Amino acid sequence: MGANLSKALAKMFGNKEMRLLMLGLDAAGKTTILYKLKLNQSVTTIPTVGFNVETVTYKNVKFNVWDVGGQDKIRPLWRHYYTGTNIDYFLSLLGANPWSTGTQGLVFVVDSQDRERIDEAKQELHRILADREMKECLLLVFANKQDLPGGMLLIVDVRLLLITLRRLAMSPAEVTEKLGLHRMRDRSWYVHPSCATTGEGLFEGLQWLSQNVKKRQA
Repeated sequence: MGANLSKALAKMFGNKEMRLLMLGLDAAGKTTILYKLKLNQSVTTIPTVGFNVETVTYKNVKFNVWDVGGQDKIRPLWRHYYTGTNIDYFLSLLGANPWSTGTQGLVFVVDSQDRERIDEAKQELHRILADREMKECLLLVFANKQDLPGGMLLIVDVRLLLITLRRLAMSPAEVTEKLGLHRMRDRSWYVHPSCATTGEGLFEGLQWLSQNVKKRQA
């Protein structure tokens, strides 16, 4: 009854809550994204050893965002963040909707300029999604660090007589292909270009999440 009352009040006043888990390889820009959303500032960050938690409100949706470090030694601990907090667990025992107490959305951040590790990112993403605790969550992929356009840049150093091909940022379409998302039929997913330092594309991603969580909670 209490859960039904809370749901009815949320509908009446248009307020929703969503628990997001933000993961990705180290140096993808996760923490920079989090604090750009929270503070609207580009902050200097250090590699996240544990986690950061912040609440970001966007268009009547309160996003509780968990940003967890992405270094290879930390990744085995990711699964401990898939379910809700202990408080969420006890609420579920009292009759709350279990889907609303765990992770409802996965924000997976990819460094679009890191072509060397895109296969590693793919492996980690599919490992996350294969966990039963993540079966129902939405998937938003930020193709981050879109400071440079896609394609190849030809650099000619006349003095050294060297010609260098510099790879630029992967496009969202290329990230989609590299991550194997076109073959994913069992969940809603969306890939959006972003630049954490300027904030470009970040709120568009939240817009997609807010629209889809409202559909799930309707």
